[in-house]
Amino acid sequence: MAIDNTLSPHGGELIEKIASPKDAPHLAAGLTRIAVRDSIAREVINLCYGFFSPLDGFMVSSQVDSVVKNMTLTNGLVWSIPIVFDVSSQAIAEVGVKQGDSVLLTYQDQALAVLDVAEIFSYDQETMARHVYGTADQDHPGVMRTLGLEDTFLGGPVTLVNSPIINPPFAPFWKTPRELRQRFSELGWSTAVAHQTRNVPHVGHEWMMKGALLSSEADGILVSAVIGEKKPGDYIDEAIVLAHRRLREAGFFLPHIHETSTLMWDMRYAGPREAVFHAIVRKNLGCSHHMFGRDHAGVGNYYDTYAAHEVFQNLPDLGIRSVLTLEWWYCPVCQSVAYEGHCGHRDQKEDLAGTVIRRIIDGGQEPAPTTLRSEILEIVRECADKYNSGSAFVTPEYLENRAPVFSLPTLDCCTCTEHRPG
Repeated sequence: MAIDNTLSPHGGELIEKIASPKDAPHLAAGLTRIAVRDSIAREVINLCYGFFSPLDGFMVSSQVDSVVKNMTLTNGLVWSIPIVFDVSSQAIAEVGVKQGDSVLLTYQDQALAVLDVAEIFSYDQETMARHVYGTADQDHPGVMRTLGLEDTFLGGPVTLVNSPIINPPFAPFWKTPRELRQRFSELGWSTAVAHQTRNVPHVGHEWMMKGALLSSEADGILVSAVIGEKKPGDYIDEAIVLAHRRLREAGFFLPHIHETSTLMWDMRYAGPREAVFHAIVRKNLGCSHHMFGRDHAGVGNYYDTYAAHEVFQNLPDLGIRSVLTLEWWYCPVCQSVAYEGHCGHRDQKEDLAGTVIRRIIDGGQEPAPTTLRSEILEIVRECADKYNSGSAFVTPEYLENRAPVFSLPTLDCCTCTEHRPG
């Protein structure tokens, strides 16, 4: 069964901006270079491969203002998170970049992409934070991230001139939107439900996915694991992707209904706004449905438990259907994993909370199959030993020593001056 062609990308067209190997050195030759940090490099890749369709580059001021205040692009198409490239005004003055220039963005001392500078502008970060996160409280990690941006932004289209090499163990899970759509076709999927995750799967996650498959009647489920900025206490990226694959390998999902992939994205923890963003990106991947559970993309107590459910009620049809799910827990009366919408023993529930799972992983005890599959615990502990000196959770040592998710080959284009913002 071929992929349903009605599942078009957001805006109707998959935007891919990738120079051919023949043209790339010529596009990059002679340009002023600006080195970019990890988060900007990831967003360049997402822009150029179409993850962020219909965007073709970093937003200009009118787009930023419309997204921040109206949650739409200037053409009225729904978009909820500003995608910006921040550079200090001092750095711009030092490198001498002007509107209308083209610059070569570099990463790991290698050419990455060409940015055609359509606009150099400033935007009030507190205004951005208040609208996107609903708060300017600096205890909110997304607010802190936004308030920490540099004072100036470069907007304009970007073209990839050097394709990334995805490093182990992530290579099998990396697929562009075009490649994922082809993979769905190979699997015979005309519909797919997306599961956004930044966690190792416990049994509640497993049943949430199975429930979404049943209620959506989709052909398969795409586990879309977020790989990006990490804070201490988060699961290490390697454990996330390998544990989700192990669910399928261990037979908890049939191989033809389950696929694991990665999305290079730095969580903003923007609650309902980020839920909308996640739906748009997974639509670009070819998904027909997206599941949303409790506290989706939330943090602390900044958003209502089911704010990500409510936000879609006031939006036009996005072309991807929401699968809204309540909580899954273990019920000692039912003696099984139970669903909040069905189980009448709420006062006796045993939460499958992250803290419980962390105690199992860190404590050396064997879990009950009603909390964490032994197969999952095994792979998580293997990842902890192999990638982080015995811990499955992000530590300062992990952040300092981890191997990069991707690398760039050498592109022989020119010899010129490189500027490192900041």
